[in-house]
Amino acid sequence: MSRISLSARRLNAKLIRHRIIGYLLDGAAFALSGVLAFELRLDFALPANYLHPMEVALCIWVVAMSAAFIAFKLDRGNWRYTSAYDAVRIVLANSAGSILGGSVIFLLLGPWGIPRSVYVLDWMLSCLLTLGGRLLARVLVTHRMLQRKTEGDRTRVFIYGVGSAGLALLWELQQNESLMYDVIGLIDDDPSKAHLILQGIRVLGTGEDLAALARKHAIKRVLIAIPSATGPQMVQIMKFALDAGVEYKMVPGLGDLVVGAGLGKQLKNVAVEDLLGRKPVHLDQDSIRERIQGKVVMVTGAAGSIGSEICRQIARFDPLALVGFDEAETPLFQIDRELRKTFPHLPFHAEIGSITHPDTLRRVMQRHQPSILYHAAAYKHVPMMERHVFAAVENNIFGTWHVAQAAVNHGVEDFVMISTDKAVRPTSMMGATKRVAELLIRALQKESGTKFVAVRFGNVLGSNGSVVPIFKEQIAAGGPVTVTHPEVCRYFMTIPEAVQLVLQAFSIGKGGEVFVLDMGEPVKIVDLARNLILLSGLQPDRDIKIDFTGLRPGEKLFEELNLQDEYLVATSHAQIKSYVCSFDLKAKQMRAYLHDLQQISNEQDVGRLLLLLKELIPDYNPGSQLLRAALSVQPNHAEPAKSQIPVGSADSILATSFAQATRPN
Repeated sequence: MSRISLSARRLNAKLIRHRIIGYLLDGAAFALSGVLAFELRLDFALPANYLHPMEVALCIWVVAMSAAFIAFKLDRGNWRYTSAYDAVRIVLANSAGSILGGSVIFLLLGPWGIPRSVYVLDWMLSCLLTLGGRLLARVLVTHRMLQRKTEGDRTRVFIYGVGSAGLALLWELQQNESLMYDVIGLIDDDPSKAHLILQGIRVLGTGEDLAALARKHAIKRVLIAIPSATGPQMVQIMKFALDAGVEYKMVPGLGDLVVGAGLGKQLKNVAVEDLLGRKPVHLDQDSIRERIQGKVVMVTGAAGSIGSEICRQIARFDPLALVGFDEAETPLFQIDRELRKTFPHLPFHAEIGSITHPDTLRRVMQRHQPSILYHAAAYKHVPMMERHVFAAVENNIFGTWHVAQAAVNHGVEDFVMISTDKAVRPTSMMGATKRVAELLIRALQKESGTKFVAVRFGNVLGSNGSVVPIFKEQIAAGGPVTVTHPEVCRYFMTIPEAVQLVLQAFSIGKGGEVFVLDMGEPVKIVDLARNLILLSGLQPDRDIKIDFTGLRPGEKLFEELNLQDEYLVATSHAQIKSYVCSFDLKAKQMRAYLHDLQQISNEQDVGRLLLLLKELIPDYNPGSQLLRAALSVQPNHAEPAKSQIPVGSADSILATSFAQATRPN
């Protein structure tokens, strides 16, 4: 016999033994409650003529009550875990058993067989004995565990927050002997809760008292049990903990817990995402699964931080196959290995190629025939694209055009493009090229059967090359942390939030919309830097210095989410906004612009490039560095591109643009 089967048999025998003991104890409680009911009603002087009715009533009550407890599945519970929910079930089961037993007794003995008050007394006593027995078992087990927890090397902790999460955590730490925590006291910022005793532990004070209380009770760690805390609240709690010189961990939201795992095992370090002060996005998974299940999905830029997360989340919705397209070999190899291991039954096709090569795109789409395409491939770093403007044009504009054209030609049903908030009134080449990409897919929407939508991201926390990894590197090196400007603000979202926005937008889009996540209030970059320093257990400006370096080429102080000529359209998702633009180009016009843009790119003429972009995007304000570079170049020709570029010399128009770009906001 195998060890596993032997262990299973022992476990079953133990469960059966506990269940039999439970039956016997409950049966004894039912019998005792009946006897006491008669004795109390008759002042402990039971007449002889009531002996036979009492014997009949006791037999009926024991059987009826036992049947009711089995029907309510109270025989399957563990008495040490009796809760308020179990107490309600116990009262209901006793009520059902009393009604059933009383009805049978009434039929057998008649209306005057026993005093009617005995029925009520029996019900009250049976509730008291069955519930009291279970609570007594819980108290004894808890007391024994608390005695054991005084032994061994345990970490003395406070729990910060006495809401539902805090009390659930306290219960878990008291019951789970494997967790080496000794809860000394509770902390809560609500003064009305001061000095309350909850589950045997006292509320000692507020966060402002934490330093003194931690020293008094030799506390090593604070467990933050406020999943709903806003960003500023979390920062304040972290400061209290740092001033007290104690470590801190936090409890995730109860909805984030893995089923079957206790709160004590889910304690985590505070992350920068916890400081955004915004509730996370929740997917309407049914609508997404309905659209993706059984279809071939293709993702461009699949090796990037956003593209790879799109692949991971799409894989959960049972597509027929998933095609990952990217020119970065090593990270594409890594996501290929990961998906094959995590989703072994999902056909994942890793395809190497560039979106600037139409023939490669054509071959890949012919081979796999995707129905849905997520376009996440793009150049995204603002300062880099200010120095390499034609690379931005080639990848972000022509690359998007090639992908979109291939999608139309191969019958792709849905096309979702990843855009950016920097495309709104752009001041950078990256933002301008992404804005043109939005315009061109909307132009194709008018003449094709493919449904095109765009999704604008804010800054994505933790994505490749984003500000958070840079700040972490600088903190690890001892500083300084470099921030461009003390007033610069950005909208932030996490990688999972960004991808959920993409998936949800795909499921609710009808074509031509631009979707934006409700990202709350913008965050000051300097505040983000300070919070990251705090998360590292250090003090800003004392342990780690913050240096201001000035805005980089193409950067803005503030980002915006929509254009003035875009109007808001309600969506079925409370946290997603949809904007539709009143201005659109026809596909024929866009092709003419792209023809001129190709000629300008071939000649590497920065001046004419800025003129064409200014015509396409009237609110584009190129950066002063790029304007100076354009003015310093003398082109070999003076003819404008074939599209309707404004009349006037390039120098005069660029000078006007320069004046606009350098005008204070």
